[in-house]
Amino acid sequence: VCCMYALKEAIVAKEHSDSIDIQIFSIDFRAFGKQFEDYRIRAEEEHGIRIWRGNRVSALEPALDGDGVLVVYIDGDEIELKEFDLVVLSVGLKPPEGAEELSRIAGVELNEYGFYKTPPNESFKTTRPGVYVVGTISEPKDIPDTVCQSSAASLIAPVFEEVEVADDETGEEVLAEEEEPRVGVFVCHCGINIGGVVDVPSVVEHVRTLPNVTYAEDNLYTCSVTTQEKIKEAIKEHDLNRIVVASCSPRSYEKLFQETIREAGLNPYLFEMANIREHCSWVHSKEPEKATDKAKGLVAAAVAKARLLEPLHKVSVPVNKTALVIGGGLSGMTAALSLAEHGIETHLIEKTDELGGNLRRITHTLRGEDPQELLKNAIAKVQSDERITLHMGTEVESVDGFIGNFHTTLANGDEFDHGVVIVATGAVEYKPTEYLYGKNDHVMTQLELEERMLHEDFKPESIVIIQCVGSRVPEYHNCSRICCSTSIKNALWVKERYPETPVYILFKDIRTYGFRERYYREASKKGVIFLRYDDENPPEVAEENGKLRVVVKDRYIMEEVLLEPEYIVLNAATRANPDNKALSEILKVPLSGDGFFLEAHMKLRPVEFSTDGMLLCGLAQGPKFTDENMAQAQAAASKAMVVLSKDSLAAGGSIAQVDEEVCVGCETCEAICPYGAIKVDDEKGKAVVTEALCKGCGSCASGCPERAITLRHFTRDQILSQVTAIIEMMEAVP
Repeated sequence: VCCMYALKEAIVAKEHSDSIDIQIFSIDFRAFGKQFEDYRIRAEEEHGIRIWRGNRVSALEPALDGDGVLVVYIDGDEIELKEFDLVVLSVGLKPPEGAEELSRIAGVELNEYGFYKTPPNESFKTTRPGVYVVGTISEPKDIPDTVCQSSAASLIAPVFEEVEVADDETGEEVLAEEEEPRVGVFVCHCGINIGGVVDVPSVVEHVRTLPNVTYAEDNLYTCSVTTQEKIKEAIKEHDLNRIVVASCSPRSYEKLFQETIREAGLNPYLFEMANIREHCSWVHSKEPEKATDKAKGLVAAAVAKARLLEPLHKVSVPVNKTALVIGGGLSGMTAALSLAEHGIETHLIEKTDELGGNLRRITHTLRGEDPQELLKNAIAKVQSDERITLHMGTEVESVDGFIGNFHTTLANGDEFDHGVVIVATGAVEYKPTEYLYGKNDHVMTQLELEERMLHEDFKPESIVIIQCVGSRVPEYHNCSRICCSTSIKNALWVKERYPETPVYILFKDIRTYGFRERYYREASKKGVIFLRYDDENPPEVAEENGKLRVVVKDRYIMEEVLLEPEYIVLNAATRANPDNKALSEILKVPLSGDGFFLEAHMKLRPVEFSTDGMLLCGLAQGPKFTDENMAQAQAAASKAMVVLSKDSLAAGGSIAQVDEEVCVGCETCEAICPYGAIKVDDEKGKAVVTEALCKGCGSCASGCPERAITLRHFTRDQILSQVTAIIEMMEAVP
């Protein structure tokens, strides 16, 4: 986590003061997570943060004047000195105090680094059955991997049938529709995220002048437990019946605030949120006065809307206790088996005639496990489990319905109902167009190299491996995560069998994170030669007189190196499955900019879509290793069980409603609804809303040319009244 942690802190410091000169010294900069490389590029290009790569810091010395620090480092073959006011050490993670004692008490083993030892491909199991481990105590890892591991471990304990979920409609509610609106407003500083740009106290003073605002205050962190209690107390003390929070995105915290006011006796739909972080302070960070005025307008609009809110109540819908898993690779099979083990009938769809996906082409791992044995066992279990229905050689044609009640039709005509969807469609290896690939039989990709390794007559005389082919390039920024370890894995395979064979790895950064670092060191000790190149000087490959030639300018010695290998191996990028686009349109779920499926929240909800009841895992979400794919698949199954363990779900609330006398069945609403919650009934010729799918976003209402759709919160007259009130309040802002 250290590289990205350093980068995040650097960006935050630049947001405090853009004049700060920030430089990061790294050996290898490891931005290997999903969209991390985009973050690094923004840091360098937009914030002016300088990242030094491969420049080892050899010493820190007091500056000559005694005020600063001299950083002594090696740049190429030169020793350099730079003076800084402040040096921050990005230190590593180690096991906490007491880990050894706890392992003795629990009867589990530690690994060579003092972390809890886990078996291959089961990152949450320890050496003692029934004792599980999650988080960084098993290995340093980022938040999404920790969350996935925790969810996966929770699937082990068969407690789902006993889980009791709080009733969304419990508690005596204030009959707010019968009372004059008494609005409470809570404006968040969000540390410096908002308060560093927006004059929050000024916004609060303006809010207090708005109609029906009974109480207003500012908070350092409105989402904190302490402030949640303050909101409950204010509701009771000031008899509030409408609540507005001005802070960050409703996507992150709206449900939290709704639950808070519900616990205080208010209907959760008597809540409105103004986003003055993403929509204000973050996008107008250079114009604090204008950002403050805009924040006043946004909060005024939220107050105007809150004055017209009415209590809404959810409806109960039954749950179909069947699952659909799309994709028959390792992740899809793992998810299906995890669900089947908990008694869930599961439909597993694979578009080809074989199970296994990319794993079929992998012959060995860094740690020496046999992936083909893993694959063989997984396929055997799937094929023999009566609770898993296989649909081979077909694809999804349509998916209708909502959480707990989906209906799917396949291209082969099969139809079935189910309660959840798990997407595990995998990814593909990029087919290079560079470096003579496809023009010379001795130029291949890593997967093709592994296939050749199976042949006993494959005895290479020399190999050059080129990293980042199709990754970390202008047309495709992001890192493919697995490539560096794959290169080292295959280089070690060659060195173990043919110690005299020269192996060169040409790289930008080596990203062997966590315990994989040991293999990087091992490869160096066994004679694998690493040559660092940069974007300005990529390797040049040519064929002369029937021989391959590679010229690369090494960043350490700053000279060109000529190599004449027998084989060139291209570490080709892991790219999104090209089928993702069509499937995303069928499921109505989003994709990231590079074509992978986009999770609801990168850190906190890494296996969930924003659409309830739809989940994702494995390479469909982004590049990752076998053990990470399996943990994510089990995490998705765990989230699916949260739904499938219930007999019914609460749905509805703030939803669209159709005036059938006005509706002409033009299908505009159907085309623009992001959730697939409204469709024109063929028999009636009128739009019909599926309450359990509708999120009350208002897209259909705003796009309907006949104005036949409103939200349950408001009548048409109320909407017009609300718009007028919002305009009046915003005009009152300077």
